[in-house]
Amino acid sequence: MEGYRVLTTLLLMRSGYAYVPYSSLESVIENSKEGYYLALRQTQKTIRSPRPNWQRWAVYFLRALQQQKQRLEKKIERERLVLGTLPELSLQIVEALKERGRMTIGEIVNLTGANRNTVKKHVATLVEINHLAPTWNWQTLTQITLCDSTHETHHVHLL
Repeated sequence: MEGYRVLTTLLLMRSGYAYVPYSSLESVIENSKEGYYLALRQTQKTIRSPRPNWQRWAVYFLRALQQQKQRLEKKIERERLVLGTLPELSLQIVEALKERGRMTIGEIVNLTGANRNTVKKHVATLVEINHLAPTWNWQTLTQITLCDSTHETHHVHLL
């Protein structure tokens, strides 16, 4: 099953579907496994016949792509709404985390030139609105993870 995912992603990207890496086709298929296997079995039954019937598989696959695109549109709209309402310093913090991954509060202060307490308040607000999620880390005791539409993990330590 892994091979089809890689090949599908590559073919879609070569065809101009640049959104593919940002929205998981795998999760769409996982949520509709029954339909996936049914379409696959029905197509496989005819594969060695003089006239293979690809319709069931093609319809399933195209619908899965449509769902993938719709999910991404919703994610983008949610992120646009959240980012559109954030103060400039909060946007700087989010962008810095996307670029650098791990950062301390001190590094954010140095990067933005903002007051340390102001940075902490912006981080706390980002946690409250679920743009950052607190997680436990035994080494630093507290850590927050950036929640973004690509599901990448970005950390900042609260010192």
